[in-house]
Amino acid sequence: MIKLFNTLSLKEDFFKPISDNTVGLYTCGPTVYLFAHIGNLRTYLFEDLLKRMLIYNGFEVNHVMNITDVGHLSSNADVGEDKMELSAKNQDMNAWKMAEFYTGAFMKDLERLNIIKPDNIPKATDHIAEQIEMIEKLEKNGYTYQLEDGIYFDVSKFAEYGKLSRQKMDEKQAGARVEVNLGKRNPADFALWKFTASGVKRQMEWDNPWGRRGFPGWHIECSAMSTKYLGQPFDIHCGGIDHIPVHHENEIAQSEAASGKNLANYWLHGEFMLVDGRRMGKSEGNAFLLEDLIKRGFDPLAYRYLCLNTHYRIQLNFTWESLAGAQKALDRLREHLNVFSQSVNRDSKSANSEYKKTFTDAINNDLNMPLALGNLWKLIKDENVANEDKYFTLLDFDRILGLDLSKKNEPLVNIPAEVNELVSKREIARSEKNYKLADEFRTKISESGYEIEDSSDGPKIKKIIA
Repeated sequence: MIKLFNTLSLKEDFFKPISDNTVGLYTCGPTVYLFAHIGNLRTYLFEDLLKRMLIYNGFEVNHVMNITDVGHLSSNADVGEDKMELSAKNQDMNAWKMAEFYTGAFMKDLERLNIIKPDNIPKATDHIAEQIEMIEKLEKNGYTYQLEDGIYFDVSKFAEYGKLSRQKMDEKQAGARVEVNLGKRNPADFALWKFTASGVKRQMEWDNPWGRRGFPGWHIECSAMSTKYLGQPFDIHCGGIDHIPVHHENEIAQSEAASGKNLANYWLHGEFMLVDGRRMGKSEGNAFLLEDLIKRGFDPLAYRYLCLNTHYRIQLNFTWESLAGAQKALDRLREHLNVFSQSVNRDSKSANSEYKKTFTDAINNDLNMPLALGNLWKLIKDENVANEDKYFTLLDFDRILGLDLSKKNEPLVNIPAEVNELVSKREIARSEKNYKLADEFRTKISESGYEIEDSSDGPKIKKIIA
């Protein structure tokens, strides 16, 4: 059995890409039948941090993310309706146009969160031929059987089934729902291709070698498209933690049974998000959208900042209070950077080596973003580091953080260094709610011949004209 790594560290040569300088990265994309909620988006933020970390360390990243626009049934047991067809019916929409609409909405959310767009974003419906071809390979290799409702993968034929979730076959079978077995040889067997039921006309169905029009199962699309765009094996496969026991386990089985090769060497999964300590979900009434946050006056990047405070493999509890705290912290960071920008009087853009090393060590150790953020705030308060060094160091850190700080902070010049230092100390005092000390610094700034005006974009400094 090939060992599958469930963490990723660049320390001590733990990470060994297949190619020296290029990393193949596959991340499971959305099923585009509804808007993505912020719990979904947390996973894409974690994957963006991973990609940024690799790029920061000098790797080129070939990033593929699929769009599921067919075949994802309402039950993992291969029963129920296709989520696309069901949602189109409920919304009285054409399934194809609905998929296009929600794909566009999802891409807009990624842009709002400053998530780097994947290099390839293939759709399941554009790769039906590749999925059929892979199923035929599995058929030839003896891993499939046919039932009245479709073509199934026989997990008992794949000796390593369960190696990702580390569940034994009898454990998986014990957890399966026998009442929806549909004649499957094993409860864990899964559909590769589903036939359209007799007397039913679907919006999305295709001809195939098995004689009855139908549509692909959910899992086969990722195997077919990851192989097409990244080859097999590739380096890193990501997704939400809920994908481990079914979707990703099935991907591994069908991909490796078809090719005889390992699918991916590293598997990273983002944990769930809770809301006020409860599971997030549409049935719970707490599946907030990014748009809901914006309507309440929050910057989408405040949500990004909030996610940075919890490791991707630890559950994050969302509250409106915690988001408000993240917004305040982001505003403070922008204010500090604006102050630091006013000390920039040179062309050099090098980061502080000591803080850069600490920051890099943190992100390279399985994306320890809470530790990296702690290092950032330590830098801001360090009076032994010049403001212009802080400015360039923070912009360097933002290559990972993705808070888009550079767009809001153009360097200003011609403000004396000692005045900028006073402004910086005042901002630190204000952030610590030491308003008496902040007023003392304001007085010293005034005595130096300058006045300070607080604004939403940070403090503005002007020379006092007599």
